[in-house]
Amino acid sequence: MAKGGFHGSPMGGGGGGFNMNMIKQAQKMQSDMLKMQEELDKAEYSAAAGGGVVTAVVSGKRELISLAIKPDAVDPEDVEMLQDMIIAAVNEALRKAETTAGENMAKLTGGLNLGGLGL
Repeated sequence: MAKGGFHGSPMGGGGGGFNMNMIKQAQKMQSDMLKMQEELDKAEYSAAAGGGVVTAVVSGKRELISLAIKPDAVDPEDVEMLQDMIIAAVNEALRKAETTAGENMAKLTGGLNLGGLGL
């Protein structure tokens, strides 16, 4: 055996290993992310199309919660336009939910890419 033996602790202090402070910070970040995700899931996002004749509301879970259609939007001769307005309103509300989630996660992580960590 070489003189001096093993130097440094496997839990930090040297040798490039994780130290307890880094582990605590990671656990706090994970806890904060879970809390933020719960808040985002409860949030509601709305968007309108056709000058407000169609309004869609989605949850942070990206589920359609409600869809409001004003009577003057219903034209039996132009169902296709109504369909397009519904799609536009729902897609815009979903974009708002996704953008808000991304912005909040970026604030929390400081822009770190944590996709490979399953977070």
